[in-house]
Amino acid sequence: MIKEKLIRKLRVVPGKGIRLRNFETGWAQNDELKIHEKGEVKERAAEILETNRLALASSQELLWANNTHSVLVVLQGMDTAGKDGTIRHVMSGMNPQGCRVCSFKVPTPDETDHNFLWRYSRDLPRRGEIGVFNRSYYEDVLVVRVHPELLDNQQLPPGKRGGKFWNARYEDINAFEQHLVRNGTIILKFFLHISKDEQKKRILERLETEEKYWKFSISDLAERSYWDVYQKAYETMFVKTSTYIAPWYIIPADYKWVARTLVADIISSRIQSLDLKYPELSAEQLKQIESAREELKNG
Repeated sequence: MIKEKLIRKLRVVPGKGIRLRNFETGWAQNDELKIHEKGEVKERAAEILETNRLALASSQELLWANNTHSVLVVLQGMDTAGKDGTIRHVMSGMNPQGCRVCSFKVPTPDETDHNFLWRYSRDLPRRGEIGVFNRSYYEDVLVVRVHPELLDNQQLPPGKRGGKFWNARYEDINAFEQHLVRNGTIILKFFLHISKDEQKKRILERLETEEKYWKFSISDLAERSYWDVYQKAYETMFVKTSTYIAPWYIIPADYKWVARTLVADIISSRIQSLDLKYPELSAEQLKQIESAREELKNG
């Protein structure tokens, strides 16, 4: 496991103002993740990631067996931040029956006929499950805030769309998450933090590698021009919605293996902190098991 003091550095302190430029995007080397400068050797990070994948598989089984809690993992980040890869690598060791991944695209007319949280609430993980939101309800205070004209499609009552409007949305999100936590959902929110230079490198890779053409969208370049506006929107969102019950973690993501290792460790550690045990069986159930065992042995 990665040391708690390091995890605390990644956690956004509730109510405290932050500047994303003060959080490293290219962090890749300390006592826990020893990566040689030459050749970007990733053995230590891979070892920790594999350990956490095994721990996650074990924790997921306990989560499923207890059926009292669920886990909601929220992944946010700029285009090319590595959300898909993080999901693929971190969740690869888990039983698909107990893990649900949901990606949210532009809302449909049916979805905009409801409140902005409605479509997300339909896909929340059931008790015993780990759910992953690849982008989430936070898009409604990020993309929509950067492009307020999108509000015109949300069938909202008339009124001003200033500070009070956005503060109300942050309050709605906090109340929504508080309700989930009170009912047994563990919420883990990760922002995959990449630099503008790293994003440029990854977009160029898509444009120069035929097998990756399909990943490119012209909107990637359009949104890149709003980089500074997005950074400010994220900073405001962190201050307004990082709470003690559902904090944000800012994950350095220029090195993909580092991001995956950190995310896996935090999820695994949080589930293990529940100290779940396998359900105890009654004397009658134990008697039935013993009887079934004997029947199979002698059959």
